[in-house]
Parts: sequence; C-alpha cells; structure tokens
Amino acid sequence: MNQLRTIAYGITLGSLIISSLGQQDRGKTIAASTETATLALVANGEDFVRQGFVSKDGWQIDFERAYVNISDAIAYSTESAFDPKKGDTKEDINYQEQINFDLPGVPTDLAAGTADAEPIVVTEADVTPGFYNALAWKLSTAGDASPIAGKTIALIGQATKDGATVNFNLGFNQPMEYICGEFIGDSRLGIVTPETPGKVETTFHFDHIFGDQNSPPADALNQAALGFQPLANLASNGTLEVDQTALREQLSSSDYQQLTKAISGLGHVGEGHCVVTNSQ
Repeated sequence: MNQLRTIAYGITLGSLIISSLGQQDRGKTIAASTETATLALVANGEDFVRQGFVSKDGWQIDFERAYVNISDAIAYSTESAFDPKKGDTKEDINYQEQINFDLPGVPTDLAAGTADAEPIVVTEADVTPGFYNALAWKLSTAGDASPIAGKTIALIGQATKDGATVNFNLGFNQPMEYICGEFIGDSRLGIVTPETPGKVETTFHFDHIFGDQNSPPADALNQAALGFQPLANLASNGTLEVDQTALREQLSSSDYQQLTKAISGLGHVGEGHCVVTNSQ
C-alpha cells in the first residue's frame, strides 16, 4: 500500500512539475509575442541634395531647402519577398505585420544638416520584431500653415553655369503614392530585433529630374531627365520662382511631360524599385 501511495505521489508531483513548466513556456511565448522594438522611418535625398551636383546640361545645383511632404507611410513585414509591379496597390501586399506611422504633419527638409549628415528621421514606431521588407507612402499637398502650402515638393537653391547664377524656388503640387519592395543599398534595412532598432527609408533621386553629368549622355537616366537648362530659360534677372501651374504654361508641352514623368520617378527605397499607384 505504501508503495502504491509513493507511486501515486510521484505521478501527481510529476504532473505538477510538467504543468508548471508548460505554463512557464507559454508565458515565454506570450512575452515574446508581445515584445516590441523600434522602427524608424527616414527620408534621404542622398548626396545630390546634401552636397550638390552638376546636371546633365552642366549646371551646378546646390540646394538650400528640399522639402517633401510625406504622408500615409506604412511599413510591412510580408510573408514572402515583395517586388511591386505596375498596377499593384497596397491591397496586393500579402503581409504578416503592418505598421502605420504617426507622421508629424510637417514637410521634411532633405537638405537639412551637414554635407555628410545621416538620412533624416521622420518618425518612429513601436513594432513587433521582424523583417520589414515593403513600404508604401504618399507625397501629399501640404496644408495652409506649412512653409510649402499647397505643394508636395519644393526645391530652393542656386544653379550656376559659365558665370551665370539662377536663384530658384520650384514648387510642385503633383500628388503621388509609392509602393516599394525591400531596400537595396550597401546595408540591409528593415530588420528589427528586441535589442537592435531598425529603419526603413524613403529615398528621393533628384538626378531623375536634372540628370547627372557624371553619367554618359546616352544613359537612360539622362535620356529621361529634363535637365536644368529649360528651367533656366524661364528665369528673370537671375531669379526663377515658379509653381507647377506656371511650369505647365511656360514650358513646351514635351518638356513639361518629361518633367512630370521625372517627378513621378523620384521615389525609391535606396536603389530599390517602387511603383507609382497614382499621380497627376
């Protein structure tokens, strides 16, 4: 009888230990699933904005301000690699996690900081650790209280060539929505662990508008870019202050179409591909 009691006691004790361990394991699982880390949304105008560059037609362009009005930014952790195709929308992203960034509601000046400054942190969010490998955002017209009211992009600076100087203030009101896959660059972005914050990047390639003298004239980039000369031709007394409505009226039809197409191609994730889902 005592032996049976001992066996029964052992079974009961063992069951309690197993149950306790199971609860501990479940507790760890729950803790892991609720663990959060930080994901930053950054904006990068690259060296073109921070250090200046020479357009395809020989104008040295230096920016004092390069505003972009980013809105509705969403980062995704997808179930498989996401490579956006023309015609895709956000509904085509098969995601496991979706993070809607809380944006400050003010335009980002990509030219802020020193020549070698890091990309600008627009906002941060608490997220579940993982790999955020898709990104969507909009360029929307800024509100009345904004320094670029009614515009999506404003470029302010100086262009010089052969002793001539043009002080420019170019405003664009063309709204766009970008759908992008994984960041492509020297390092991999979007990876978040409990110990290491991550970031996703909106990248703006302004050489798509002006071209780049460091690339061959026949390069696809320079073939698609407007350059600066058609804009310089509109300057008066060394000053060019125009918005998109004025540009539509003053540029030739072909130059204006080339410009608007170049603007729509600004958005990237590093060198990674994006598609525009709507633009005007």
